[in-house]
Amino acid sequence: MDTLKTVQKFLNETFLNITIRNLLISILVLFILLSVKRIMAKILIGTLKKFASKTKTKFDDELIEIVEPPLQSFFTFLCFYVAFLVLNLGSTYNIVALKILVSVVIIDISWALYRAENIFSKAMESFFKKKNSEIGLSFVPFFNKFIKSSVVVVGFILIVQEWGYNIGAIITGLGIGGLAVALAAKDTLANMFGGLTIIMDRPFKIGDWVKISDIEGIVEDIGFRSTRIRTFEKSLISMPNSVIANTAIENFSRRVERRITYKIGVTYSTPMKKLKEAVEKIRTMLKEHPNISKNNIMLVYFTEFADSSLNIFIYCFTNTSVWSEYLKIREDVNFRIMGIMEDLGIDFAFPSMSVYIEKNANGLQNKP
Repeated sequence: MDTLKTVQKFLNETFLNITIRNLLISILVLFILLSVKRIMAKILIGTLKKFASKTKTKFDDELIEIVEPPLQSFFTFLCFYVAFLVLNLGSTYNIVALKILVSVVIIDISWALYRAENIFSKAMESFFKKKNSEIGLSFVPFFNKFIKSSVVVVGFILIVQEWGYNIGAIITGLGIGGLAVALAAKDTLANMFGGLTIIMDRPFKIGDWVKISDIEGIVEDIGFRSTRIRTFEKSLISMPNSVIANTAIENFSRRVERRITYKIGVTYSTPMKKLKEAVEKIRTMLKEHPNISKNNIMLVYFTEFADSSLNIFIYCFTNTSVWSEYLKIREDVNFRIMGIMEDLGIDFAFPSMSVYIEKNANGLQNKP
């Protein structure tokens, strides 16, 4: 009997205004609930994944992967909430616990929507690809960031309102420093409008090879604030959209042809007949070359008497804009021109100077 009274007395003792009896029951309930939750979640998620694997679409598989962590989080907090109610601390504490649970629900729903945005982005990307809409594809990254930002903001507002705060009053209060915020956000807004200008005008898209000011590389991302360009040295440069919107942009990926232009200098000892023949043969060679564009200007002319050479001007375009292919075509054109010159026995000129020494009637050199 004494032992029983001792145990009862111990169970009636309080710790932080919580009886030992209620604390032990709460811990036991929490342990049981978490164990049941783990078993049930494993069975439920396993069944859903097994069912989803049998369907033709992968949408349900991705959806299960997305909602699984938020669901696990919700049921875990639900177990703690039920265990907390067992403590019987009174209505005031229970109301606070309920608000925490509701806040957790809002966070978990926002978390699921945040993760689900990838499905929406993929669906949009697939739709715009089928429609062959470049402007639609360009809007996908903006849509991605907008949805994620909206989910975070709406979730925050709902949690604030759940705790009894007036979000309107908070925003009004922040209006006191509105001018300072506006000045601080001026560049951010300029960059956002610059980003919209880039999307609407479409001077480039992700994957294009561009040169903006002295920055040259491949466009990796077009964001709200900046555009990221991977240079050929593999460094990543972020350029503010407001700067890009007001800068000349050279988009190499939009070219369908590349230009070949240079001057060939031959020696002054070249006879006029051979020079004419060389010009005609080079012109004919370019016209018949399979990789020289026939849809653009093609010029081959003897244009000038230079200091140490007779110059032939060549101007044409390759039928490709790919750098490596362009170099192969240009190399082939160079070799063909060298072959023409060798067949005609014409020598290429190089910078030189001739010195003439005048002599008088006695064969002596005149002194200045």
